[in-house]
Amino acid sequence: MRDLRARCEWDAAQTHTSLRPYLVEEAAEVDDAIAEGRDETLRDELGDVLLQVLFHAVVAEERAAFDIADVSGALVTKMRARHPHLYGDGVKRDWESMKAHHRRFIDEGLAKGLPALHRSHRLQDRASGVGFDWPDALGPLAKVREEIEEVAEHITPDGAVRDAQRVEAELGDLLFAVVNLCRKVGVHAGLALDGANQKFVRRFRAMETMAEARGIVFRELSLAEQDLLWDEVKRGE
Repeated sequence: MRDLRARCEWDAAQTHTSLRPYLVEEAAEVDDAIAEGRDETLRDELGDVLLQVLFHAVVAEERAAFDIADVSGALVTKMRARHPHLYGDGVKRDWESMKAHHRRFIDEGLAKGLPALHRSHRLQDRASGVGFDWPDALGPLAKVREEIEEVAEHITPDGAVRDAQRVEAELGDLLFAVVNLCRKVGVHAGLALDGANQKFVRRFRAMETMAEARGIVFRELSLAEQDLLWDEVKRGE
């Protein structure tokens, strides 16, 4: 990386700011490789993420801020602090509880660019770390039911929305409650939704393929006819 910074015009021109999009892109490609179970691709994409780490470390080194040894050293220190039962006094502690002692507000240090579902999960983890949490999944389950009823209050019997802003707010509360329920049963809402998205795409593609094989234009079918295909695909699974 130091050699590239010295001899490659493009690499030499990069800064922490200009590199920001690449780190996000490379992390997304790692996530895709994991989701698809492609070990060779995962290996390569992890290398690309490592390149970004090294790139930032060398840029920082050039301005005398820190170097790669400082990065790895800080990581070792953090891992030791997170595992006092292995590297400290032998007492196992909840990580969120330990971190809570070092921050003033619940969102302090939490990345602003996190996807909304993941951010919601992390906020609830942090609240749990200071004791603000249901004892089991029954509380969040009841809350989800309550929020559904509050959404329903703003939808008329014929399906119209009474107050768009209120409905948006209530739907946000419902989503937040669903994330909490996911967390309490040991499921990450982002992964659960990703799985549901993949299942929907798989089934929808199967419907489209089935219609094409039968000489039918899918988009010209009525909703009832599309539902029949959907049910057929589900039975086939």
